[in-house]
Parts: sequence; structure tokens; C-alpha cells
Amino acid sequence: MRDYDEVTAFLGEWGPFQRLIFFLLSASIIPNGFNGLSAVFLTAAPEHRCRVPDTANLSSAWRNHSIPLRLQDGREVPHSCRRYRLQAIANFSALGLEPGRDVDLEQLEQESCLDGWEFSQDIYLSTIVTEWNLVCEDDWKAPLTISLFFVGVLVGSFISGQLSDRFGRKNVLFVTMGMQTGFSFLQVFSKNFEMFTVLFVLVGMGQISNYVAAFVLGMAFKLEFIPESPRWLISQGRFKEAEVIIHRAARINGIVAPSTIFDPSELQDLSSKKQQSHSILDLIRTRNIRMLTIMSIILWLTISVGYFGLSLDTPNLHGDVYVNCFLSAVVEVPAYVLAWLLLRYLPRRYSMATALFLGGGVLLFVQLVPPELYYLATVLVMVGKFGITAAFSMVYVYTAELYPTVVRNMGVGVSSMASRLGSILSPYFVYLGAYDRFLPYILMGSLTILTAILTLFLPESFGTPLPDTIDQMLRVKGMKYRQTPSHTRMLKDGEESPTILKSTAF
Repeated sequence: MRDYDEVTAFLGEWGPFQRLIFFLLSASIIPNGFNGLSAVFLTAAPEHRCRVPDTANLSSAWRNHSIPLRLQDGREVPHSCRRYRLQAIANFSALGLEPGRDVDLEQLEQESCLDGWEFSQDIYLSTIVTEWNLVCEDDWKAPLTISLFFVGVLVGSFISGQLSDRFGRKNVLFVTMGMQTGFSFLQVFSKNFEMFTVLFVLVGMGQISNYVAAFVLGMAFKLEFIPESPRWLISQGRFKEAEVIIHRAARINGIVAPSTIFDPSELQDLSSKKQQSHSILDLIRTRNIRMLTIMSIILWLTISVGYFGLSLDTPNLHGDVYVNCFLSAVVEVPAYVLAWLLLRYLPRRYSMATALFLGGGVLLFVQLVPPELYYLATVLVMVGKFGITAAFSMVYVYTAELYPTVVRNMGVGVSSMASRLGSILSPYFVYLGAYDRFLPYILMGSLTILTAILTLFLPESFGTPLPDTIDQMLRVKGMKYRQTPSHTRMLKDGEESPTILKSTAF
């Protein structure tokens, strides 16, 4: 039987129908960005200090000296989690003793913030940190909130591939859109930290499932307003439904489609065969697809650590937090444009490696910038974000092209699941900066460069048709295969590869 690309070639590559599908799917995932990075502001911890009750009988001098000082970035600032023992300084105040002159403050006993905290409102009026006092002994809860959101994304990416492969991309797309919208609205009414976090996990599950389903559905159209994927329908043996959608696409594109798209003999031949079911185990069934899956997992995980680590770290850069976050978002626009151009005109493998080498290299240079040139450090971080963002946007297309239709959504879903492991870890990469300001950049830069080297061993998919079966997959570089004497095909880059690959291990 002719493959899907050959049958639907008359539709063209980028007609009105494909453009309509593209823009509708793009609009469906716009809210994902809001939910994904809202945690930067929702979990922000403003400057804070122990509250001293107004009822405390303290002179103005003792009230001004009730908080011990500590060193931070070379300057003394009020301690965030300690105060002098209130009863002791109240006694000194009643005796008329002056702090620093009559009493040595360094010798005074300290205590925790028994009466709560006072939070600065210079930048944030309210966050979940100020709402539920997630500081000091409970400061671990703020990064945990971000990590648990990405746990939801992890679970969603794991199940979304299998659900959409089983029930169709369109059904999963609309269910997860409703899930994301509903639970985001309920977060507004959260009564405590636990309720907010549970809802955030559910939002994360809906977010990534929506994105993965929309992306793979769009890939099928390289292919009621958003129809099911004809390629997926064909893989399920539902040829008549696929024909209806293809005829509709031809009509919208102003093209006269053949009256019969699939030859009756082809339909009869395939309908007589039992449709083979596929599971997640197919991603490790042969040596070639197993190596591709392992490499994809490593690739997605490390890129995710870099992308989300830099995104979450922007409030810690010098300067205005909102300006830094704005610049961090703006720099993604040219990164996406560059990624689009690279995907359109240049090989995937070298484009990915170049972007990763750029992103990782500049991050390693941040530690060499003198403290007084903090603007230069910010520029380098933004360039690093530029390179990693370009790689992140390309890896979706690259991975989808390497996996065959029968397991493509599962392949992208598992790879996306690996990236969520990286995003779960990314908040803790950021908080390593509390011990050494440059440690996050050193780790993220090193991992990114190692990933760039790994990318060079992936097969090149540029200019080759999408594989429909596992046997049609391109080969990972550096692996030896036994090939049959016949049924060989010539790849576009001139390398001869067997149509049916027989690996040395299964």
C-alpha cells in the first residue's frame, strides 16, 4: 500500500486548511505559558523580618534594634527568621537601658518569629509565601510547589501519549483544555497551601496533555474545525473517516481531490489483516528504537533543566524583577524564529547541537564576569536562554520526526515525561545559588554542552518522509546492524539503510 504522504500529496504542504489547523492549535496552547511560569511570581518570597507586636512595651530605640543583623552579599541586613528574645529586650527597655551603648547586642539571646512576619510590599502585594507564611522553617514549601506542578506535568505527559494514541488526538485535546481551565479557576479559592498545591498538580496534568496532543495533531497535518488526525485514523484502520477529512481539506484548499483516495484493493488487503496494537513497550522493543528512546530521554531532561532553571532564576538577577522576566520572555521570540528557519532550511542534528553549544557555552562564562559588570552577566544569561529555547523548540519537531506514526505520540509523550523530571529538579538548581551564586550556571552549562555532543549521534531526519512503522525508522549513528540482502532504500543524505532493520539484540 502507498504511504500516507504519497496518498495525500495532492493537498499541498501549506494550504488554507493546514494554516487554519495550525492557528487553531496554536491558540489552544496560549494559556499554557501563563500557567507554566506564573509560579515565578506566585511563589516569590518578598523581603521579610520577624513581627514585633504593637502591644510589646518597647522604646523606639529598642523596637528599631529588635532584629539582629546578618551579612548578605557583603552588606548587613535584618535577619529574616530571628529576633532578640522579646521578654529580655522589654526588660531592658523598662530599665531605660540603650541598645548598643548599655547592652551588647551580640550577647543577647535570640528566638524564632513567634508572632509571625512582616513582608515588604515594594514588589509583591501578595504571594502564596505571604499568604501562608512559607518562610524560614517552611521555606521548602515554595520550591516544592513548583516541583509538584511539574510532577503533574510529568504524570500528564506519561498518560497523554497513550490516551491520544488510543482515543484520538482531538478528544484528548479538548478534555485537557477543560481540565486546565477549570482547576486554574478553582485555585483562586484555595483555603490553604495543601489545597493550592493539589490543584496546581491537576493544572500541570492538563497543561502538558493539552500541549502534547495539540502538537502531534498538528504534526499529522504536515497532513467541527479541528478534525482527527487522518494519519492516526489510517493507523487504526478507519480509512473511510480519513477519506472524509482529506476530501474536506482538499475542498478548503481549493483542490480537486481524486474521487477515490485509497484503492479498493488496498483497503481490502489491509482490512483483512488484524490491526496490530502498540504499547509503550514498543519504544524499547528493538535495539535501534531503544537507543533512540534513551538518547531522547537524556536530551529532553537536560534541555528542560536549562530552560526552566533559567526561567525560574530571572528574579534573582540584578535589576527590576519584572523587567528581567520580560526580557527572559522576549528573548524567546527570536529564538523561535531562528528555530523555525533552522528547521526549514538546515539539518536538524547540527542545528540542535549548535543551539545547545551556544546556550551552554555562555552560561559557563557568567562566573568570569566581574561583580561591577552585572549587566554583562544578565546579557550572557539571556543569550544562554536564547540558545536553550531554540533547542527546546526544535526538539519537539526532531523527536516527532524520528519516531514512527504507530508510536509517535507515545515517543513524544515519554520524551516529554523525561523533560518534566528536569523541570522538577530545576527549582533546586536555582536554590543552589544560595550556597554559590554561580553554581547553577556551571551545572546547567556543563549539562547543556554534554547534551550537544550527544545530539550529534542522532539520525538526520531533514528531508526524509515520516516513518509509519518501526521498521522504517532511521538508524542511530555508531550502531552496527545486520541487514537483509534485499529491501534496501537510499536515504536522502546518500547513506544506504535497510527498509527492515534487524538489530543484533531485541
